[in-house]
Amino acid sequence: MRRSITRGLVSALAAAAVVAGGLALPMASASAQTGSATGYATQNGGTTGGAGGQTVRATTGTQIHEALCSRPSTSTPIVIEVQGTINHGNTSKVSGAGCETADDVIELKKISNVTIVGTGSGAVFDQLGIHIRESSNIIIQNVTVRNVKKSGSPTSNGGDAIGMESGVRNVWVDHVTLEASGGESEGYDGLFDMKNNTQYVTLSYSILRNSGRGGLVGSSESDRSNGYVTYHHNRFENLDSRAPLLRGGVGHMYSNHYADIHESGINSRAGARAKVENNYFEDSKDVLGTFYTDERGTWEVDGNVFDNVTWSSPGDSNYPAGPNPQSTTSVSIPYSYDLDDAGCVPTVLNQTAGAGQGNRVSDGNCEAEEPTDPDPTDPDPTDPDPDPTDPPEGTNLSIGAGADGSGKASGTGYGNVLDGDMGTYWSPSGSTGRVSVKWGSGTAVSSVNIREAAGAEGNIGSWRLVNHDTGAVLATGSGAGVITFAPTTLRKINFEITGSNGTPRVAEFETYGG
Repeated sequence: MRRSITRGLVSALAAAAVVAGGLALPMASASAQTGSATGYATQNGGTTGGAGGQTVRATTGTQIHEALCSRPSTSTPIVIEVQGTINHGNTSKVSGAGCETADDVIELKKISNVTIVGTGSGAVFDQLGIHIRESSNIIIQNVTVRNVKKSGSPTSNGGDAIGMESGVRNVWVDHVTLEASGGESEGYDGLFDMKNNTQYVTLSYSILRNSGRGGLVGSSESDRSNGYVTYHHNRFENLDSRAPLLRGGVGHMYSNHYADIHESGINSRAGARAKVENNYFEDSKDVLGTFYTDERGTWEVDGNVFDNVTWSSPGDSNYPAGPNPQSTTSVSIPYSYDLDDAGCVPTVLNQTAGAGQGNRVSDGNCEAEEPTDPDPTDPDPTDPDPDPTDPPEGTNLSIGAGADGSGKASGTGYGNVLDGDMGTYWSPSGSTGRVSVKWGSGTAVSSVNIREAAGAEGNIGSWRLVNHDTGAVLATGSGAGVITFAPTTLRKINFEITGSNGTPRVAEFETYGG
């Protein structure tokens, strides 16, 4: 039954080459935070991520960190829409009141109320992991994380695609693809790990594949403070083991598809209790039991399909649940949920699981359906920027102010961005640069409107809005339009263009008070 992990990699690596070569794979655009949290993530007060907060765009890991750091506090809600490839080359540590970040990893540390969602043509975290530590109320949706290593080069996040540790609460990870290109000997570790008091987590509609280790709950037999984890409508494919390894606590696994599990699947041990229902297990070995320890766990089973599953004989530190799995405990589930019949799970997951599926879900009757927006009164998060010709209400504070910058192209001027004339403009001396508005005394500002000159629409790429007085990043994103942020009193505000699609031409840099 043992099969090489590399067998299933041909199509995945071909897809990776296409993305790396700059040709984005066709992926369904997904709205920020579509649908609502499910499973254990609905308990302990629920999981809403950055709902109700500002929506910003990021195309680099540094911009993700900047978005976190630009918040007034570590708990200010924020939705970060990510597009493109995030890697070591574009991910650096950023400092600020709303973050505690690090180089070479997406660091969500000592923060709360954050959503990270892939949008547009997709978001790929390439060889770069997402680390959640001492944080709560986090949503990660519609992203791919691949080939994160703990040894070799480059390394990130201890080799975990997504890792959680140290007092983490309420995390919903949904419609993600987590993948590696081998096992521990090739430098990889877990795809989805929880340890050191991590609770109330749901992994839904996701794909975990091509790795030696799927994921664990608890780092050792003594680390039993984790649990209340739900895994539903996920595909576990071409893994050696840990789908998951559950040490202590409670795990709920329903309507998942397990295929090509080589050594062991759901490993309930060290007093853990697993409720395992309506899953489809296929072409695999020892998909449920206690393995590699004498500290046994228990399970409740119902409605599962075992298709070409082989079972090892019981022995020292090896207690498979099969060949005729029976319940050894009873697990009470505190939330409502919809079970798909196990027989149709592979089909419905082919239409719904993983990144780039438009965040589609099952209707509970084996049919894929579009997700619901938890707050239909919110602006469309796939197009969060208001029409740049429709500025905020109030007085444009830039009129009568001063302006300067980092450099200007021939025939342009800084003062052109605050003269109220769309026929004049400022361009940087290169493809990127800074233009600033300044006042003689502190001025309260809560939004700006960047307006591009005629014929240059879309030329502005990525940008940062910075409080020049303190260096604090007020907002990050891409494209011209209205930018809102927490009301801030300052003497000078910088609009820094960090990427462009042509020569930027800023006709007006309008500012408005709160």
